[in-house]
Amino acid sequence: MKIDMNDYKAYYGEVFGKIVNIPSPSGYYVEIMPLIKKLAEENGASFELTNKGCAILTYKGKKDEVIGLSAHADTLGAMVRGIHENGKLTFTKVGGPILPTLDGEYCTIITRNGKKYTGTFLSSSPAAHVYKDASSAERTEDNMYIRLDEVVKTPDDVRKLGIESGDYVAYEPKYVFTDSGFIKSRFIDDKASVACFITVLKILKDMAITPEYTLKMMVTVYEEVGHGASYVPSGLKYMLGVDMGCIGKDLNCTEHQVSICAKDSHGPYDYAFTSKLIDLAKNNGIDYAVDIYPYYGSDVGAMWTAGHDVPGALIGTGVHASHGMERTHFDGIANTIKLILLYITQTK
Repeated sequence: MKIDMNDYKAYYGEVFGKIVNIPSPSGYYVEIMPLIKKLAEENGASFELTNKGCAILTYKGKKDEVIGLSAHADTLGAMVRGIHENGKLTFTKVGGPILPTLDGEYCTIITRNGKKYTGTFLSSSPAAHVYKDASSAERTEDNMYIRLDEVVKTPDDVRKLGIESGDYVAYEPKYVFTDSGFIKSRFIDDKASVACFITVLKILKDMAITPEYTLKMMVTVYEEVGHGASYVPSGLKYMLGVDMGCIGKDLNCTEHQVSICAKDSHGPYDYAFTSKLIDLAKNNGIDYAVDIYPYYGSDVGAMWTAGHDVPGALIGTGVHASHGMERTHFDGIANTIKLILLYITQTK
């Protein structure tokens, strides 16, 4: 199978841009799923929504036996925790954002009645001309707040807008696709992989390729809080998790490679399955690295914790500065897509 991924570079960038710019902190799926449905169906896959709000994209293969793939559309975010007497909002993290990177970030508060208001994350010492510890103060949930872009002076002023505790807070992704091929954005983890799924479907459709087995591509919405793929469709032969690859101390992967994870904080991935992916990459000229992720969990881990007897493995494009201002390169995306395509078109 010869595919020039440069032919799909612009398409991938467009799809990722659409997906990443729709807010979807863990558990908030009402805006993102209509887009996933549209993109999947226009590329020949059927769409269904689980009771938890996760998507299952089905693409018919040569055989009725089913293999699973999983990526997650949920991102890091926050929720309104409370309202100060002066109208400032306190917040609680959703997932594990690196809080110092949020200081000064613009955000959107999404109310339960569908209204949206803008604001800014700030520390309790936000001005260098006023606070001696403006630069040195630790950034934590207890000494940060959200400055609302509305004229509010009391908690009642805020509540009259419809803002209450438990409202989601999403912050800006700042997506940029550079001429040199770098993708800079928050939430590359893991919306980059969701865009990989959509691009894989487009390639299958464009090139009239039928995978060996029927595909069930899951797009989960609770991965960042630990239970994304705790439910999976019945009858899966395998589950391939597609998430971000880690870059940093003691790790081999770069932004230009697809990373194959041998072990994360939950333990090893399936030995035979992982070995198969390594062989596919090695024998087909795919630029890859094998790594161990020290502080990491995935949809496959959630599936196993829930008790599913399904072999699982994990791959993903190399991502720098995860949970902060992330970056990858289209080379890494291309290598990830190529490995997915090889895997789903091989007999098991």
